[in-house]
Amino acid sequence: MRFYGKVYKDGKFWLAEMPLLDAMTQGHTRKEAYAMVEYLLESLANRPDFKVTVHPGKHGDFEVSSNDPRVLISLFLRRQREKSGLSLSEAAKRLGARSRNAYARYEQGTSMPSLEKLAELYQAVAPGRDIVLHHSVTS
Repeated sequence: MRFYGKVYKDGKFWLAEMPLLDAMTQGHTRKEAYAMVEYLLESLANRPDFKVTVHPGKHGDFEVSSNDPRVLISLFLRRQREKSGLSLSEAAKRLGARSRNAYARYEQGTSMPSLEKLAELYQAVAPGRDIVLHHSVTS
């Protein structure tokens, strides 16, 4: 699984943003901005041995992947829940679960959701918003 990002020059700096991860960083060069993306997401995940890779694309597009997709998905869910101002219990309640653990196991990265379940989890923390998927070609 990969998340989309965009890098562009703004004055003296290159800005890199990842909308679904609600994250932005910068560097003096495009290469430095990509390195900062990796550092930022690895720091936010705060997991030993978790590594992020940036895959530059065309026209300023890039994608980020990781050596452990569960951790990347858990980061995505946590960032969206926090952006919505919800507690774990509130997210679980919106999911229709009896216990907060039903939601928390995905946010903690102990369970890997199917695409259908990921959409359901996302709707619990970000109602009315959709995840837009696209197919990327890897080499």
